[in-house]
Amino acid sequence: MGRTSDAREKILTVAQQLIELNGYSALGVAEICKAANVPKGSFYYFFESKEALALAVIDAEWNEERGNWAALLHGDGAPLERLRRLFEATEVRQRDGKQSCGTVSGCMFGNLTLELSNRTEPIRARLQGIFDAQVDMVRSVVEEASERGEVAVADPTAAARAVVAQLEGQVLFAKLYNDTQRLDTMWTNCLALLGTRLPEQAAAG
Repeated sequence: MGRTSDAREKILTVAQQLIELNGYSALGVAEICKAANVPKGSFYYFFESKEALALAVIDAEWNEERGNWAALLHGDGAPLERLRRLFEATEVRQRDGKQSCGTVSGCMFGNLTLELSNRTEPIRARLQGIFDAQVDMVRSVVEEASERGEVAVADPTAAARAVVAQLEGQVLFAKLYNDTQRLDTMWTNCLALLGTRLPEQAAAG
């Protein structure tokens, strides 16, 4: 076995890949250790249970994704332009995933929510916190757009929840049908939720 620091990262990387492919329930400690090329004792040195490993995988995934969301939503440009970048990045990730492995992987957080939210309270609570954070990040953009008169929403927080739910739902449908074309209408649907339209639609109206 390599250095212990390497062993933990190997276990996390393999677990993340297996969860994305097969979900949490199909995940086995022996399978993880074999794929990561580490002894079983190393697993329990770092993680007291499979649930603890899943929480670590979720945290690692969110640490990366949160940085991406922040860069997209709080970067340069008008608020709706920044929000659109988030939708475009989501489409690209799902299309690239299908091109590389043949199937739409969906969102790990959404997949685990469907699989585990009523089975394990620690994971449910962690996923809830992640979606709350996503809503809060989108809410700040919606508030900015509302102040500029670019959207018409009565409650920015409720509107942000609808946006995140629509984004997550479209990705879920793309996974279900294994069809990335299900993502084509995400942005126009988002604008409808926010009470605005594409520039060409506004001109036509």
